[in-house]
Amino acid sequence: MTEMAQVAETANRIKANVARVIVGKDETVELLLVALLCEGHVLLEDVPGIGKTTLAKALAKSLDSSFQRIQFTPDLLPGDITGVSVFNQRTADFEYRAGPLFAQIVLADEINRAGPRTQAALLEAMEERQVTVDGVTHLLPRPFLVLATQNPVELEGTFPLPEAQVDRFLLRVALGYPDEGDERTILRRFREANPLADLAPVARADEILDLQRAVRQVFVHPAVETYMLRLVRATRTDEAIQLGASPRGSLALYRTSQALAAIRGRCYVLPDDVKRLLSPALEHRLMVSSRARVRGRGASAILQEIATRVPVPVEESWSVEEPAL
Repeated sequence: MTEMAQVAETANRIKANVARVIVGKDETVELLLVALLCEGHVLLEDVPGIGKTTLAKALAKSLDSSFQRIQFTPDLLPGDITGVSVFNQRTADFEYRAGPLFAQIVLADEINRAGPRTQAALLEAMEERQVTVDGVTHLLPRPFLVLATQNPVELEGTFPLPEAQVDRFLLRVALGYPDEGDERTILRRFREANPLADLAPVARADEILDLQRAVRQVFVHPAVETYMLRLVRATRTDEAIQLGASPRGSLALYRTSQALAAIRGRCYVLPDDVKRLLSPALEHRLMVSSRARVRGRGASAILQEIATRVPVPVEESWSVEEPAL
């Protein structure tokens, strides 16, 4: 089995396992796997009761990974999540007590309810994959995935994440309401018991580390690479966008396209991969102009307009023999 076939096979196992609990959200689970394989993090922005916590727990169980849920509140301090040094009277020395960040999958629930200092501590740990307490650096476990949630409707008593901090998330994803058929399935599936309780792991954490290395080998043809760059650069010149995507956005689109191609069993990126990830990877990195907001135009709609303007490379210009890996 080739490396990309192994990535696809593992991803399909995980998606099928999570689907035993989460109904009708295969595309969302696929995006979470994209972030996991890219060693990035996800901002889940949706209303309460959609199943964000259940999704995070189902993913952690499927990967046989450690899981922690942190409820962010206004009185939460940085040390409450990173850990603190406690004086041990027996040894007459300070001992480090690790905080809930030391898990492989962390659900940061309602991140916008914590103060800026605590938000900054979390985002620093996400970026550096380590925490420093009293001058001592402690490495976080791998793989390490943070799923941060925030309610986009209820803003009273919250501390909205600054644009520079939102940019740290690889993807922004919304689950959305289920359709009638899926909601009926949810009612019947949870009627007698919670299927999450019986969910068994289908992959190992060390296996994910091998897949993360494999994903970086996915081939991106120069023509497809140019297509990505033109999409990103178009966000910087569009009149409806006050602040376009940064080079971090370009890198996010590049790496997530590699991961999505691998999940779909290919060792090369297609323009369709790039278009699929355009909104999840770039939407939260844009600042829409006030005039566009007044007219009801959001970042997602503007990105779709840009995608229709930027020419897609035709097959003759980018097709190559599939590279042997």
